[in-house]
Amino acid sequence: MILLSRRSQLAIAAVVDVALHARPSPVAAKSLAARHSLPPRHLETLLQALVKAGILKGVRGPRGGYELAKERRRITAGEIVRAAMADGAEDMDTAPNSRLVEQVIHPLVEQAGQLFLNQLDAVTVEELCRKSGEKDVFEGIDVGADFTI
Repeated sequence: MILLSRRSQLAIAAVVDVALHARPSPVAAKSLAARHSLPPRHLETLLQALVKAGILKGVRGPRGGYELAKERRRITAGEIVRAAMADGAEDMDTAPNSRLVEQVIHPLVEQAGQLFLNQLDAVTVEELCRKSGEKDVFEGIDVGADFTI
């Protein structure tokens, strides 16, 4: 069973990738897309949603890109998922229109979703960076670097 949309999974991956690769210069969307085998335009709206949510910071210019807007230990997976869902949320008009869905099923799904997000709130980008380092996901990347001002 898949509990997170592809968009939410990609949002978490993008933030962890930026956390690992944004030093000494910001991560270009093109580089990020290449590492995840995606067309760059596919990521832009997601990255902008993460900027709008205060998770990433966009840097303009020829050497521009994205970097973390705050320390990775202060960013949770739940926060990232909420940002991705807010920007690409499903239109509820497409859901079945019935009292059963409205009064029973939807509240149950909402409650389960909130519990799931609460669990993700306990996971920080710092932890995800550490695990990716342990598994050497991006061969040779130093996972010790963190947010700097």
